[in-house]
Amino acid sequence: MAFLLHLETSTKVCSVALSKDGQLCATEELEEDGYSHGENLTLFIQRVLEKEGISINELNGVSVASGPGSYTGLRIGVATAKGLCYSLKIPLIAIDSLTALAAQVSSDVTKCAVIDARRMEVYNCFFDAQGNKLKEISADIIDEDSYREFEPFIYFGDGAKKLEDTWSSRNCEINTTIKSSATGQVKIAFEKFNKAEFEDVAYFEPFYLKDFIAGKKKA
Repeated sequence: MAFLLHLETSTKVCSVALSKDGQLCATEELEEDGYSHGENLTLFIQRVLEKEGISINELNGVSVASGPGSYTGLRIGVATAKGLCYSLKIPLIAIDSLTALAAQVSSDVTKCAVIDARRMEVYNCFFDAQGNKLKEISADIIDEDSYREFEPFIYFGDGAKKLEDTWSSRNCEINTTIKSSATGQVKIAFEKFNKAEFEDVAYFEPFYLKDFIAGKKKA
């Protein structure tokens, strides 16, 4: 029996899930503009463990969104995951944010997972119906002709609204209900756990893709 904890903090959604043998047991998540992941993460971990009635010492591994996404959010999630794995002596599993996002969507057509990269850019990746990547993850400024070769496709994630007007005449469909969630990691993490595809807890770092740009502090 394998209990895995899953952490997703790459966007404004702070999400924690618990699974047993690849099946979702419990989840806690909240979307806030303030990126208060540091305040919520520990509480959400405690809640999902309580829902299943297990202690933290019964965990067999931790998966975490490795990026791309919010610099601060990724740093908090990865630091928490590494701390748990180090103290409990359990493996760390990394899953990129866009693959986990796409795993939530069942579709017969190509899937485009999109995360807001600030300003005019979006992090994006295309997947076939089976979840295989059709291109590498990139941060792009999207125009009306971008990625026509993948049509028809469905696009989703917190960056999707940014593209709605630009792609309004394209052979593609937007889904605004799909957001980043730790639940998207469950099956992928269990597969990696069984294959022993683990990260080095001491040296693992998030996949930021872009350099951090500090925003102006509010007065």
